[in-house]
Amino acid sequence: MYCGGVKRQTIYIRHKYTIHIKTESEAEEKQSLLSYNMEHDIIEGNRESKVIPFRLCYSGQRCHRIPDALIKLYGPKLYGPKVSALDLSYNELVTLRGLEGFPNLQELILDNNQLGDAISFPRLPQLHTLSLNKNRIEDVEILLKKISRNLPSVTYLSLLGNKACPNELSDLQNDDEDYQRYRYYVLYHLPKLKFLDSRKVGESERTEAKSRGQLMKIVRPKPGINSEEYIIAPLPSPYGPLPRVMRNPHDHKGVYAKCKYRYSGKHSEGNRFISNNDL
Repeated sequence: MYCGGVKRQTIYIRHKYTIHIKTESEAEEKQSLLSYNMEHDIIEGNRESKVIPFRLCYSGQRCHRIPDALIKLYGPKLYGPKVSALDLSYNELVTLRGLEGFPNLQELILDNNQLGDAISFPRLPQLHTLSLNKNRIEDVEILLKKISRNLPSVTYLSLLGNKACPNELSDLQNDDEDYQRYRYYVLYHLPKLKFLDSRKVGESERTEAKSRGQLMKIVRPKPGINSEEYIIAPLPSPYGPLPRVMRNPHDHKGVYAKCKYRYSGKHSEGNRFISNNDL
């Protein structure tokens, strides 16, 4: 590019660095080492400088929530708006409080945590990739409503390893038909998805989900309900149990008589002369 007879050249500089911060853990009251790996690009010219959003990785730290140090250092008033990808995998997260400090996220990796149905997302209109593999999500309907409301641009979603995703990773009793019904149901509620779990969304699959995906919800019994409550009571029988008191052997009502006809057949005729009281 020429400007005033002078050629201007754009230089790409990639910065990659690691920051180690010691903070006091409120849960265990001891110091823990928090490691942050960040990478971002800077475009520098003769008279201009532009910072490209960077990736922030905080994984494998066994934390139950996003640390305050991470929120304060990369909150909305500092570098939070510049973070485009956030990796919080391999922790023990039970809440996403503080995620609102990263309003321009495009990728969010939350694999191998303890997130359940109570998970809540802040409004992230630019997020297109959400990975929730191997968490504790059981109700896919609740999750889809939260994603549809707060993450409208999601095109990649992965829920493998959760009970909400009925494949063999979550339960060996699930089969391919259960998993396909689940895909139709998810695609019906999130029609913008291009990739679900480990497979790309096909056009025929999308069409089928649009036509009858709302009917593909898999219903399971609620936890804590005793299955015995659903056992149907037997119908009353006209026959009573045998008497508990045994009769005296000499108290019988047997009658001897001469048969006036001759029976010829294959079946016994004893029932004609012995009544229930004689048994």
